[in-house]
Amino acid sequence: MAHLFGGELLQVADMAAREKGIDREEVFDAMEQAIQKAGRTKYGLEHDIRAKVDRRTGEVTLARYRAVVADDADIEDEYAQIPVTAAQRFKAGAAVGDVLVDDLPPIDFGRVSAQTAKQVIVQRVREAERSRQYAEYSGRIGEVVNGAVKRLEFGNVIIDLGRAEAIIRRDELLPREHFRRNDRVRAIIYDVREETRGPQIFLSRARPEFLVALFTQEVPEIYDGIIEIKAAARDPGSRAKIGVISHDSSIDPVGACVGMRGSRVQAVVAELQGERIDIIPWSEEPATFVVNALAPAEVTKIVIDEEAGRIDVVVPDDQLSLAIGRRGQNVRLASQLSGWSIDILTEQEESERRQEEARQRSQAFIGALDVDEVIAHLLVGEGFNTVEEVAFVDIAELIEIEGFDEDIAEELKRRAEDYVTAQQARLEARRAELEISEDMDQIEGLELAQIVRLGECGVKSLDDLADLASDEFRYMTNTDVAVATVDDIAKLDAAALKAGIEGSPFSSEEADGLIMALRAEWFDDAEAEDGAANETTSA
Repeated sequence: MAHLFGGELLQVADMAAREKGIDREEVFDAMEQAIQKAGRTKYGLEHDIRAKVDRRTGEVTLARYRAVVADDADIEDEYAQIPVTAAQRFKAGAAVGDVLVDDLPPIDFGRVSAQTAKQVIVQRVREAERSRQYAEYSGRIGEVVNGAVKRLEFGNVIIDLGRAEAIIRRDELLPREHFRRNDRVRAIIYDVREETRGPQIFLSRARPEFLVALFTQEVPEIYDGIIEIKAAARDPGSRAKIGVISHDSSIDPVGACVGMRGSRVQAVVAELQGERIDIIPWSEEPATFVVNALAPAEVTKIVIDEEAGRIDVVVPDDQLSLAIGRRGQNVRLASQLSGWSIDILTEQEESERRQEEARQRSQAFIGALDVDEVIAHLLVGEGFNTVEEVAFVDIAELIEIEGFDEDIAEELKRRAEDYVTAQQARLEARRAELEISEDMDQIEGLELAQIVRLGECGVKSLDDLADLASDEFRYMTNTDVAVATVDDIAKLDAAALKAGIEGSPFSSEEADGLIMALRAEWFDDAEAEDGAANETTSA
């Protein structure tokens, strides 16, 4: 066996493992790879040369390995295989399937070989270090870490975490926040990615998760699970809101988060460069929680539209600016916190809107049922919104309306039924004229009026429908906006598109689910066709 290095290899391995924080075995593996590479350079790259470093003594051995094959076997690699007869000349009793190990004499590392070996060792140690870093930090996502600023790169801050480097991108810093070299920084790990240059650890000081993590550190009741932060929203560096709930009725969640004389919340505020933090009691009732979230503004009335995911909030005239906040900050954060789209109205605006909606419904009844304003107003006042509701309501409910007798009720119901029948016939005729496919009836929740509207927009089959984006589908099914093709919708500005989408009877989730289900059928059909084609070919 050939000695290549002395016992100093043990010291080198121990030092590299200790400095890089990696396993000692990985350093030995790197050394063996380097020695093997140098051996193949000297004796021929085609040979299967392997090195072994004794973990106890540091002794290095080098050998060539060849597989023993039958004499009549086809030799695929003459350098890695040897016929059994030839092998027996080197080793008595050699049999097919054995491995012939030939010890190689010591090699003298020249300058190039030594440099190559060093590069291999460095590379392998670096790879091991990267693997360790990724394994360690990928399991720490969501954790707050401390580090020192190492350098600044194009507005991004590189942080030294001790055993790794991390980056805070410019958009993950607080506005007007500046750091200098060696400044101490706290931030949350929100992503760890394995890239060619090594694991990239991304930190943030601007995300709501950082705010939640800071409160978890400052408030023992949150850490213990007695108090829970249900939601958080931030305008980084300016203002934030958190919704908290206590699982112990004897503990006030807001008071616990504020702390004695505000000590706990002030510690978080100081870390966030003076960011104002509103701590709000959480409620499962959307109306209650939205009222709390809009504090300190007073709310006089709330109207919830669950289908549209929207809440209309009515406030006194003198509370409007307070409810909206500077540049819409208060209502925007309340909307993010609650998950509802919030519209703020003054009492006067809400009254005018209600009157306008009542006027529009009254006009619809006057035109469809050929009645006077008094009867139309009475229907609106009793909560009827559409002619269809009048057509299908129990006659007894109409008779109960003050001022209606049985004859009036029956006549109204008959006119409503005639109107609905005529509308249905008109829609059926329009559908036939547009040559809309019958398979559109398969879509659950899609009414005839919406099918016709889709046809007018150029969507006449399930394949056409599957080609749409969910926003295009939602806009087209809103019968309150003008007919629009895909090209027309692409030209709309953001405000017009948003208004059209919000008026759709389909939510974003419903539209996405419908379109994805239709597209899945494409793949099923394609697989069936491929299967049939394969069967035909086999036959």
